[in-house]
Amino acid sequence: MASAAAQTMWTADEIARLCYEHYGLRLPKQGKPEPNREWTLLAAMVKIQPAADQACNSPDKPAQVTKEVVSMGTGTKCIGQSKMRKSGDILNDSHAEIIARRSFQRYLLHQLHLAAALKEDSIFVPGTRRGLWKLRPDLLFVFFSSHTPCGDASIIPMLEFEDQPCCPVSRNWANNPSVKASGNLEAPEDKRKCEDPDSSVTKKMRLEPGTPDGVAHHQSFGNQESSPDPPSVSRCNLTTEELATVTGMAPSGAKVVDVYRTGAKCVPGEAGDSGKPGAAYHQVGLLRVKPGRGDRTSSMSCSDKLARWNVLGCQGALLMHFLEEPIYLSAVVIGKCPYSQEAMQRALTGRCHNISALPKGFAVQEVKIQQSGLLFEQSRCAVQVKRADGPGRLVPCGAAISWSAVPEQPLDVTANGFPQGTTKKGIQSLQARSRISKVELFRSFQKLLSSISEDKWPDSLR
Repeated sequence: MASAAAQTMWTADEIARLCYEHYGLRLPKQGKPEPNREWTLLAAMVKIQPAADQACNSPDKPAQVTKEVVSMGTGTKCIGQSKMRKSGDILNDSHAEIIARRSFQRYLLHQLHLAAALKEDSIFVPGTRRGLWKLRPDLLFVFFSSHTPCGDASIIPMLEFEDQPCCPVSRNWANNPSVKASGNLEAPEDKRKCEDPDSSVTKKMRLEPGTPDGVAHHQSFGNQESSPDPPSVSRCNLTTEELATVTGMAPSGAKVVDVYRTGAKCVPGEAGDSGKPGAAYHQVGLLRVKPGRGDRTSSMSCSDKLARWNVLGCQGALLMHFLEEPIYLSAVVIGKCPYSQEAMQRALTGRCHNISALPKGFAVQEVKIQQSGLLFEQSRCAVQVKRADGPGRLVPCGAAISWSAVPEQPLDVTANGFPQGTTKKGIQSLQARSRISKVELFRSFQKLLSSISEDKWPDSLR
């Protein structure tokens, strides 16, 4: 376990500020959003440990910790099923959270190289079994994301006094036989207007002075200007269970009229969303895949992946061959955005409490979850405000940036799953592989293995 100082001597705003500064100073212009036209999401892994001179501090002095970004990712895209490749040389999922985690795995591989070479500055120390390593006990890792993860964590109650999250869904439309037959639960015309920030349906985001650390600040990307009387819960014909689900996440006495919507679709075999107007539109707690434009994706939502990391660790199956225990997150910090503490806890930990029969060393973690009051300057919200009524549409940035705290080629900029600038003719070349693609991470694992004499290999690799 990490020391009490490392666990408590930081705030959500400090973590967010550190990540925003790192993004501005260490990441190149290449791959970042085009000013006033594009936006992106940011995620990072932050290492926290007691300061080097901690032992010299007197008992009456407050404990000090050092905070360091060890991996970072940006991105909003995900490729469809038809573009996936069995060779593992393409990034299927380029959402910021996933890029940051893969960049973290690259950092862990480098740290294992240092440990195997008996370097003192590695984050790993020898375990109790031959060939295995474990994280130094005074270290912990905090995961930061500038926005709530897509999927279950983004299904948040919308209260009566807040802007509505999307275009109105009328009961007549929901009961339209042609809509039911097609299975399409979104009205195409209204959806198109909602996605277009220049349309009359869309209301520009308002920025307010920074909110206190850990306090949610709800805003929406759209406003129901055409519906002055938003639907109330009582008019949506909710069942008792549905009403309890959404009102349970709202402050006492607050009236829930809708929910923030997620574009992530329920996986085949799940019960599915009801599509009812208002607060019962989504079913909560379900597994979901990320949305794709036309071509359905096979990538699980970021909420689902974070929940999995909270049970299995962030290191991945390959690195577990060298580790005595998984590497878990101590905390998750979310930037300023629509947010619900209850939804985050449900999505990341609550859904996993019934998991049992895990291998030795694995367990569902009670991760600390906090929100910062600091807004990411290249988030959709911030860019919408800056551009005001500027020409053209506001669109997500098509590139993803990976950064790892490693000495060789720490940066990696990709688009559509391949290094930016890759041509169709060059896809088969080694240069057309992202450094965090599955095949390249496996090559790094092989290099680690070859650097260790066979008599020091862990039993699982013999």
